[in-house]
Amino acid sequence: MEFQNPYYLLLLLLLVPYVAWYVLRYSGTTPSIRVSTTTAYAHLPRTWRVWLTHAPFLLNIIIFASAVLALARPQTSDSWSNRNVEGIDIMLCMDISTSMLSEDLKPNRVQAARNVALEFISSRPDDNIGLTVFAGEAYTQCPMTTDHAVLVNLLSGLDCNMVMNGMLEDGTAIGMGLANAVTRLKDSKAKSKVIILLTDGTNNRGDISPNMAADIAKSFGIRVYTVAVGTNGTAPYPMIVGGRREYINIPVEIDTKTLSQIATTTGGDTYRATNTRRLHQVYQEIDKLEKTKFSVKKYSKRYEAYQMYAIIAVIASLVEILLRATLLKRIP
Repeated sequence: MEFQNPYYLLLLLLLVPYVAWYVLRYSGTTPSIRVSTTTAYAHLPRTWRVWLTHAPFLLNIIIFASAVLALARPQTSDSWSNRNVEGIDIMLCMDISTSMLSEDLKPNRVQAARNVALEFISSRPDDNIGLTVFAGEAYTQCPMTTDHAVLVNLLSGLDCNMVMNGMLEDGTAIGMGLANAVTRLKDSKAKSKVIILLTDGTNNRGDISPNMAADIAKSFGIRVYTVAVGTNGTAPYPMIVGGRREYINIPVEIDTKTLSQIATTTGGDTYRATNTRRLHQVYQEIDKLEKTKFSVKKYSKRYEAYQMYAIIAVIASLVEILLRATLLKRIP
């Protein structure tokens, strides 16, 4: 605990002369009465009322000390803690184009990918993980962080609404998504830098080709693990017709050749997930990646702690007033 105004603590020194004054005053001016003999009272014990006469003095000390401590503004101290952990730097690069609404994976591709990614994050608490999403354009949803609560919160709301509402161009810009993830990893000092690229389509948007993005990733020592999501053949896609949801079977067109080339170029691997169970297995296999040590710095915020001392001072004041008005009331 630290004090914001520590110079107020010097006021506590005033308690020394106060105690000395009370002792001298009490011993020299104790009320007395003359009697012929005190033999009858010699062996009588002192009652609790006699000891209680000192209660206001003790309460005044508590009141003064508590008030001074409250004025000094005690605070819980900021604490920084460093620890070395094992982990790798990972960017999740996920496709959110409208084709990810296909329901060959349950409940649909994007939600299945999101749920499995959440489990993957929870299994790697010490990794530095970020999130890039893409459709016809790409952007960083969450920079790399070890604060997984923030990442999980952002990932939990991941869906295709931005594309459906026109805020993001539809399509599949694999090269742009990969390049965006590379920019987040290129300055990393970690020994292992990984991108997990998940898509269900073929590159048809963007100014950067997937192969060019793969070469850039390779130049920075980044491995890319590609995951192609979707069944073979066709997949049920929901459409609203006349206010009702209808399903049409759309062809599944995944450029597995390009995805394989990306993985091979960067020293990663490529996977095919035709159902949710297989998608779980893919992330479990990636979970076995090598780890490297890095330092994590944690920060705890400072909070005010004067309230307790202020409450003690108020309660002691009320008790002191109550005693003087009842049990210790004096008649002039």
